[in-house]
Amino acid sequence: MKTIILCGGFGTRLKEETEFKPKPMIQIGGRPILWHIMKIYAHYGFNEFILALGYKGDMIKSYFLNQKTFLNDFTLDVHNDNIEFHTNGCDDFKVTFAETGLNSLTGERILRVKKYIGEDNFMVTYGDGVSDINVNELVDFHKKQGTVGTIACFHPYSKYGLVKTNHEKCLATGFDQKPLMPDYVSGGFMVFKNDAFDYFNNGQMEDGLKKMAENNQLSVFEHRGFWKAMDTYREKEELEELWKNEKPWVVWKNK
Repeated sequence: MKTIILCGGFGTRLKEETEFKPKPMIQIGGRPILWHIMKIYAHYGFNEFILALGYKGDMIKSYFLNQKTFLNDFTLDVHNDNIEFHTNGCDDFKVTFAETGLNSLTGERILRVKKYIGEDNFMVTYGDGVSDINVNELVDFHKKQGTVGTIACFHPYSKYGLVKTNHEKCLATGFDQKPLMPDYVSGGFMVFKNDAFDYFNNGQMEDGLKKMAENNQLSVFEHRGFWKAMDTYREKEELEELWKNEKPWVVWKNK
């Protein structure tokens, strides 16, 4: 099963970084967040990816085309351009790079890569979120449900400290620093039957998800573990701090 990763947006809320590079190429722990996402899927045996490119997509192509030379020792014979690699530290990814338009919305990007999916089922995720989700369990749940689509939902952390109050006395009775919220949000990590292409249009992907929900064709996989999206520079720094300490999304280290 192939995984579409949406890599084409401008990432305007991270302009400190995205002015010079596409959002999926922002580094966490010295590697692009895109690499972290692909490692999660590959850990569960899903190592075929379709990157839906747009803004500065050439930088994503360049990274993977040159990854072997970035990661390994090698000897270059400058005269005839022969390269002898002394180590082999590359990942086992099979990647299709698809130009899906500079200003395309997410639904259109998915439709533009349909030809690389064929008649198979497929997965979709964003190029900016990581989780310790078990992708095999997500896929098994999707197959059991039998719906057109399945989305993984997560408990988000509040971006603000929440104050508990005694309204009668106008006093604070407690303070929670960015607590885990009780509601769920969609955090990417989606699985679809091939029929899903009939629901998407050239607008946002969410338009198709709404249609599926209206037809009782969208299942929800509730994940109570770690998930974090990188929408702001502060969240980028928080992921960097997590990488230095807990690395909660690094499921591939458990092999």
